[in-house]
Amino acid sequence: MTTSPSTNQGHDSAVLVLEDGTRHVGRAYGARGTTLGEVVFATGMSGYQETLTDPSYAGQIVLQTAPHIGNTGMNDEDPESRRIWVAGYIVRDPSRVVSNWRANASLDETLVRDGIVGISGIDTRAVTRHIRSAGSMRGGIFSGADAALDADEQLRRVNEAPEMAGQNLSAAVSVSSAQVTPATGERIGNLAVLDLGVKQSTLDNLAARGFDVHVLPQSSTFADIAAIEPVAVFYSNGPGDPSASDAQVAVLREVLDAGLPYFGICFGNQLFGRALGLGTYKLTFGHRGINQPVLDKATGRVEITAHNHGFAVEAPIEGSFDSPHGYGKVEVSHVGLNDQVVEGLRALDIPAFSVQYHPEAAAGPHDANYLFDRFAELVRQDQAARLLSEERSDETKHATTTSTKDSK
Repeated sequence: MTTSPSTNQGHDSAVLVLEDGTRHVGRAYGARGTTLGEVVFATGMSGYQETLTDPSYAGQIVLQTAPHIGNTGMNDEDPESRRIWVAGYIVRDPSRVVSNWRANASLDETLVRDGIVGISGIDTRAVTRHIRSAGSMRGGIFSGADAALDADEQLRRVNEAPEMAGQNLSAAVSVSSAQVTPATGERIGNLAVLDLGVKQSTLDNLAARGFDVHVLPQSSTFADIAAIEPVAVFYSNGPGDPSASDAQVAVLREVLDAGLPYFGICFGNQLFGRALGLGTYKLTFGHRGINQPVLDKATGRVEITAHNHGFAVEAPIEGSFDSPHGYGKVEVSHVGLNDQVVEGLRALDIPAFSVQYHPEAAAGPHDANYLFDRFAELVRQDQAARLLSEERSDETKHATTTSTKDSK
């Protein structure tokens, strides 16, 4: 990404170029310059600040399908991470004024601050319909002086950009050293969170359930995880292709082999699938937004959920099946109702489950927030089972010792 500063929306020209040669001319928005990435669309009508600061969007140029964006500005309470992560931003009609008592900056000012190149004033509905038909593809936004580059040169730069498939982007968004968020609820114990692009609301929800949340770098080994003496392990959401994360899958298998309870969301669901021995694949245009219907197969309840994923797990929707890697029976727990995509996995013989969506719901509806409670209860049950096993072991040892003494 190459950028230059801008202090207002202005009327500089900009152009969106897709890898198939499609071009849309509009106005510059945010920083000026060139940015390249995978063009995807997000269907949420609100929550743009949470979307922009979600690390899962690293490497992607995000198009907002809602036409009017920016009216509530930006504030210091809603960011989900330390910065904006999107590679670029596409909106139809950016708000000219900010109207919210919590706002302390405009969206445009914040895009400029973080060097995010954007475009406005194009037919976002037409771009969305094209992506739904042709699939998510590489694209570039060229604004300011770069908007005047030769069209063939712009297209060449787009087609030289890396495709999302095969990319491992966790290192770009993960913490570099461990960080701890203390429990705010009744304490359960230490939780190891592998940061693949975690959101602050996720950490807050886990801490509220009684976990001392240890956020660990994505490069952590099983020895690093074991060193904090965790009661459970959590894999977060994150960007990139799950097939390019072999190291994290290998660590997760060690976690499962050790019998530690596990909960994964989004990218953590895909890596759980791989650890179980399942495959993953790239969706045509992905699920991104805060209005995705998902069926909880156990209850029959339909949840409206927040999504951000371009890859999914391959697994049979009906019935249980054997884990190819020997972790017992597994079932698909949740299914996307728009396209029957796997949205959750539950292991039946080990304490582990995952979902493909975002139960922290930032932004989004809170239908799936119960999953944090389900995880906390799973860990408590595991602790009780371990305690009971230790007590029985002690009783057996005591009985053996007494029997030995009596025989003498």
